[in-house]
Amino acid sequence: MNLSSKRAWLLAAVSTGLIAGYLFYPEHRQHLFGLLPYAFLFACPLLHFFHGGHHHGQHRRSGEQRP
Repeated sequence: MNLSSKRAWLLAAVSTGLIAGYLFYPEHRQHLFGLLPYAFLFACPLLHFFHGGHHHGQHRRSGEQRP
């Protein structure tokens, strides 16, 4: 396997992450599920920010058509 390629490094990183997740999950399951509601609350403003808001009241120019 040629480890100089990006694909090989990505495969190695994903494999390492999956193995670490499998080994750490039983010990840290309570912490993970305890923080899950806060993760959803934190994700809401991030999604709103990165999606550019809701675009309420979009005004179109007189000649523009809807796509």
